[in-house]
Amino acid sequence: RSRKLQIRNIPPHLQWEVLDSLLAQYGTVENCEQVNTDTETAVVNVTYGNKDQARQAIEKLNGFQLENYSLKVAYIPDEMAAQQPPQQHPQGRRGFGQRGPPRQGSPGATTRQKPQSDVPLRMLVPTQFVGAIIGKEGATIRNITKQTQSKIDIHRKENAGAAEKPITIHSTPEGCSTACKIIMEIMQKEAQDTKFTEEIPLKILAHNNFVGRLIGKEGRNLKKIEQDTDTKITISPLQDLTLYNPERTITVKGSIETCAKAEEEIMKKIRESYENDIAAMNLQAHLIPGLNLNALGLFPPSSSGIPPPAVSVASAAAAASYPPFGQQPESETVHLFIPALAVGAIIGKQGQHIKQLSRFAGASIKIAPAEGPDAKLRMVIITGPPEAQFKAQGRIYGKLKEENFFGPKEEVKLEAHIKVPSYAAGRVIGKGGKTVNELQNLTSAEVVVPRDQTPDENDQVVVKITGHFYACQLAQRKIQEILAQVRRQQQQQKTLQSGQPQPRRK
Repeated sequence: RSRKLQIRNIPPHLQWEVLDSLLAQYGTVENCEQVNTDTETAVVNVTYGNKDQARQAIEKLNGFQLENYSLKVAYIPDEMAAQQPPQQHPQGRRGFGQRGPPRQGSPGATTRQKPQSDVPLRMLVPTQFVGAIIGKEGATIRNITKQTQSKIDIHRKENAGAAEKPITIHSTPEGCSTACKIIMEIMQKEAQDTKFTEEIPLKILAHNNFVGRLIGKEGRNLKKIEQDTDTKITISPLQDLTLYNPERTITVKGSIETCAKAEEEIMKKIRESYENDIAAMNLQAHLIPGLNLNALGLFPPSSSGIPPPAVSVASAAAAASYPPFGQQPESETVHLFIPALAVGAIIGKQGQHIKQLSRFAGASIKIAPAEGPDAKLRMVIITGPPEAQFKAQGRIYGKLKEENFFGPKEEVKLEAHIKVPSYAAGRVIGKGGKTVNELQNLTSAEVVVPRDQTPDENDQVVVKITGHFYACQLAQRKIQEILAQVRRQQQQQKTLQSGQPQPRRK
């Protein structure tokens, strides 16, 4: 056979990083180049280090479900590849270097140019200026959309009687910024004409999921934007958030020029956070078969202006069934440590919140008694399959942030414990700590297997994972993968020892 594969039916907006990490699971990828086709989905040609790796990749990836697309993988015979130099295809192949500049975004991006960024710009404008922005018979707004090649929704009917109305702008980042500047100029002119004397700041709406990273550690990111753009920026408090309004208002004060500069920087940061989260989620999707990310409602669908609440219960209930072919997913137990003061918020009035959470996630959730009167942390015991773990832990992280147990400027980081058989602990650590170090680099979570642990009555030891939600999830999935591998190997050894004939490999 060959070391070269062609992979078709790749989701058009999949991030390169996610594709790379998926391909790298089966061996060394020497080259990955995109083939231009007329299909909506993307096609890439991949060359692995050897034929064995290519064989493994084709077995694992053919029919692999990725964001509701089923990948199609086939060999490219060596001689055929040699006969078809790329030059023969005038619009043909584009070799993306391992990490060259053209590899921004997603493989599908070159196939069909998608003018809109996934994250719209959302502004709040004083209600009295909405008429001027729309213009006579809609002429002004039509002109802006044409000039900036954008789609602009003015939500006039929202918040009846409110002093401000939201505007959603779907376009490229440049298109959004130009439209924003034009709208600010219109408001300025209207203010002068109507002798409106108050200052009109630029107000941007952003989903709370991304605001922490915009602010940065100890507010550094925000301070830098203020200094670079010569503006004054404030962000509405967390207390203003509700389940139906997960957005915070970012208020920028300065001249039109400086506000426009600040908008570019703010939205750049927010789009970055969104893309990182999507990439992290796509990685999660590989690791949790059948996990329907859209149904979890963690991210705004690109068509609608307002992102859904952090996790919506109704849509999550409609999540794809897990796993395929009627296998029962393995149940896992994770011990998550939360601030002792947060226990009331997690349990809720008369236990309502924890019951609802348990139903929503499909997991058993119990809070262990405090270890002592001064215990700072309490242990939450979550039992259920991977998807239930993902939902339950995600909700707990969200709740702690929402209830202000972590400051507005800090990311929620929690410690989770997984028990592993003592004979498998060495595999999690790896030779000279290699596996655990790779795990930490890949997931950006802190993973510790404390030395000199005495195994418990079930001959198990604890692995400690500390990090923000995605990092923690990724580390948990990777460790479970290692354990599954150890179990399979043990099974094979038992079969060999019992002298049963091994099934012949085809």
